[in-house]
Amino acid sequence: MGLYDKFTRFVEERQKFQVSGINPFGTCIDEIYSATEGRIGDKKIILAGSNNYLGLTFDEQAIKESQAALSQQGTGTTGSRMANGTFGSHLALEQEIAAFFELPTAIVFSTGYTANLGVISALATPDAVVIIDEDSHASIYDACALGGAQIIRFRHNDAKDLERRMQRLGEKAKEAIIIVEGIYSMLGDVAPLKEIVDIKRRYGGYILVDEAHSFGVMGAKGRGLVEELGVEDDIDIILGTFSKSLAAIGGFAVGGKQLDVLRYCSRPYIFTASPSPASIASVRATLRQVGHSTELREKLWSNAHRLYKGLAELGYKLGERVSPVVPVMIESKEAGLEMWRSLVEKGVYVNLVLPPAAPFGMTLLRCSVNAAHSDEQIDAIIRAFAEVKA
Repeated sequence: MGLYDKFTRFVEERQKFQVSGINPFGTCIDEIYSATEGRIGDKKIILAGSNNYLGLTFDEQAIKESQAALSQQGTGTTGSRMANGTFGSHLALEQEIAAFFELPTAIVFSTGYTANLGVISALATPDAVVIIDEDSHASIYDACALGGAQIIRFRHNDAKDLERRMQRLGEKAKEAIIIVEGIYSMLGDVAPLKEIVDIKRRYGGYILVDEAHSFGVMGAKGRGLVEELGVEDDIDIILGTFSKSLAAIGGFAVGGKQLDVLRYCSRPYIFTASPSPASIASVRATLRQVGHSTELREKLWSNAHRLYKGLAELGYKLGERVSPVVPVMIESKEAGLEMWRSLVEKGVYVNLVLPPAAPFGMTLLRCSVNAAHSDEQIDAIIRAFAEVKA
């Protein structure tokens, strides 16, 4: 058996979607004009499939500060945080994140993926029990596997099912680690955190919340779902990324003073080169915007409601709630591919998501809006969906 023979079925499946037209998996966006527009081939497109929720990728101040850091500190750190890769700007950003959340400690990681991998794997040791939502991001699953913990899945957003599993643990429930997300990236729904916090109060355990898609998006100050629901005092660790609302790359964990010990036992933190000075500088600039203004969040949610309403009126099957992530559910892979290509031809780029990336065997045309989309662009997206509707 050859080294790659195990992937034959996977390759054949993907080739079916590459017979004609552009490939929806790893589409090359040949040119970026703004936070909302780009070019694929010779086609100018509206970007309606990114996670650029606050539209800050072209923020002038972030670019200015990033360029200054690049000029003054070079292109990269060439080392991990535990070696030569901690600069003053990394520590300053950690202090700013901690202050933003009004918590004692923040740790900056190289990506959002390694933030989850680093924190969860360090805590999910072989003697631990981790209970996760079945629709958790791949990084959460991978982190649990790396740590070697006993993994228990509960039905997506089903607090009653979580409680049943906590009951079965008996005394072990007191030390169980419950992991959920704020906004789930495929369906745009949110965790029932109030109910989960109530379960923690009655059975014990610890709660980790991945706010990757809800940080900067929800809450009066943009702290995420935890803030929006008023349960901040009951959450043990909040995880997040810089690659969505903060328009860069990197990740973070924030929590109590004891969180700091993870720097010395988190393999992804110890053995990964730290984020570049330019990336850190741009994050510091966009974080200030999140903390100082609500205008971007208000525009984001206005756009989300506008798109959701328009697609619902066309008769599309959507997620159960309005969110910056607007999933359009399609009956088959083939229909999804045809519609995706038709949308690109009409100047709209969205994500085609197939199982297993899409949950529950679904095929999705995953739309996402950001604060930089104009009303006219949202209406253009709706018109394109109206034209491709079977």
